[in-house]
Amino acid sequence: MSAARTSKMTEKEKQILCVGLVCLDIINVVDKFPVEDSDTRCLSQRWQRGGNASNTCTVLSMLGASCGFMGSLAPGHVSENLPDVNSEDFRKIDLSLYKWIHWEGRNASEQVAMIQQVEQYNATVPAKHRITTSVEIEKTREELYQLFGHGDVVFVSKDVAGHFGFNSASEAVKGLYNRVKPGAYLICAWAEKGADAMGPDGVFHSDAFPPEKLVDTLGAGDTFIAAILFSLCNGKSIQESLTFGCQIAGRKCGFQGYDGIVQ
Repeated sequence: MSAARTSKMTEKEKQILCVGLVCLDIINVVDKFPVEDSDTRCLSQRWQRGGNASNTCTVLSMLGASCGFMGSLAPGHVSENLPDVNSEDFRKIDLSLYKWIHWEGRNASEQVAMIQQVEQYNATVPAKHRITTSVEIEKTREELYQLFGHGDVVFVSKDVAGHFGFNSASEAVKGLYNRVKPGAYLICAWAEKGADAMGPDGVFHSDAFPPEKLVDTLGAGDTFIAAILFSLCNGKSIQESLTFGCQIAGRKCGFQGYDGIVQ
């Protein structure tokens, strides 16, 4: 894309960029959840592109968003030890192409440096052209917790919330909110209990929307994040976005993969 074309892009044309992992998920389908150390006959198997950031991009695209993925790609179906994106890799991209950048928490120190690059860029452009940032803190790894203080929207997992001693999404967002930067939103999903968010304008809750039959929960959290990003990017409120996220994540759990998200 030429520089001239880039400078004329409207906010609607700009993309949502997801930074993180792409991997290969190998899914074995069985008739019931196996007992530990037992043998279970596999009814079917499928290979599926996975990884949090990659899945989020998949769902964003299905919802109709223009999006991009930044991560290490293997030359074939299977590869080992792919490096994470670092701040020098990130410095090579044209930030003017994006309206929102989301990071799946991985190499957190490098990701903080990337977010700081975005903050420096935002300081040079009018408010309407600034990039919104979000981060996901999914794993219970001490290094990742520095990401709480970065991002306009922070997603924290049930596992991380439990690690800090919280027993519900509501407890988590209230108890962890002092870790996020001023004005940010903190969001926590709690499976069948729905999800909660906290921001400068209060606390919000959405019930879950379970499918008639639970089929496949793999990627439900990534779907939840994608739906919220999509909704917020389209000018919806945090309450509307939280509800939409729970609706789309619930719908995804009713079938294998992602092809039935848009009905």
